[in-house]
Amino acid sequence: MPWDLIKLNSGYSIPSIGFGTWTLGNGQGPIDQVEQALDTGYNHIDTAQSYRNEGEAGTALRESGLARTDVFVTTKYSGTNGLDIPTSIQNSVSNLGVSYVDLYLIHSPRLAVPDIPTAWAQMEKVKEDGLAKSIGVSNFDAKDLEILINSAKIKPAVNQILLHPYVYQQQLPILNFAAEHNIVIEAYSALIPVTKQPGGPLDAPLNAIATKFGATPDQILLAWTKAKGAVVVTTSSKKTRLQGYLAAGDIELSKDDIAAIDAAGALGEKRMHAKVTLRKLAIGALVGAAALGACSYFNLSLL
Repeated sequence: MPWDLIKLNSGYSIPSIGFGTWTLGNGQGPIDQVEQALDTGYNHIDTAQSYRNEGEAGTALRESGLARTDVFVTTKYSGTNGLDIPTSIQNSVSNLGVSYVDLYLIHSPRLAVPDIPTAWAQMEKVKEDGLAKSIGVSNFDAKDLEILINSAKIKPAVNQILLHPYVYQQQLPILNFAAEHNIVIEAYSALIPVTKQPGGPLDAPLNAIATKFGATPDQILLAWTKAKGAVVVTTSSKKTRLQGYLAAGDIELSKDDIAAIDAAGALGEKRMHAKVTLRKLAIGALVGAAALGACSYFNLSLL
């Protein structure tokens, strides 16, 4: 199925769909689920220090019988327990039971301490030491990326961000900056419009396009994400859904399909922003009313 490899600026390639362990917790559950994903055909496993299941992912890798070179492994520096980048990468490769990871990310710009240039220099050392074949970031906005690029000897290969049609317009500056600097975008939570926010403007076009392709709305969302040039990181405990996600790689959306999804996503984004604004105004009004009530009670004047 054509979830093709995408070339990174590091010279390596990344599988364009990955199985994420963010929500899996720890224990036997994530071991079983990672094994299931590998058995289903996923060859890209995405974990992180803060997910606390690197060990489980490593166990699944070993029990799969696959060669190390057959699986692309991503983990992230999350600043867990206050550990620094050099210590964290050593712990991560040990937990995973590997000598290197294929991709190592700074999980958030707030973790780049004392500043982005200093933290990125430590990431470059991780790559130079052979502990990661490629390095990148996660949740960096365009300004964060610009600070990084201005000091970097090695460009980030990837920026992993929240990406789905209801946040597409908001994320466009990041996408444009990444495209300009040959940084691959990875998308997490691509299925939120159908899993967490159903009933919005996207429902109609997703259902119509899904019917046309004999597919499901979640498959259409993944096809849209692929059409935007992003690597998909997704998850499910159900093998049938994992198989469906792989099958979504065969779906080639037309320009009209993509435009319809973009338009509905933009409309939903505007509505969500309006709701947030109204909520803030309502809270402000309540606070103001409470303040006036308190002043009246204590016979105080605001003037």
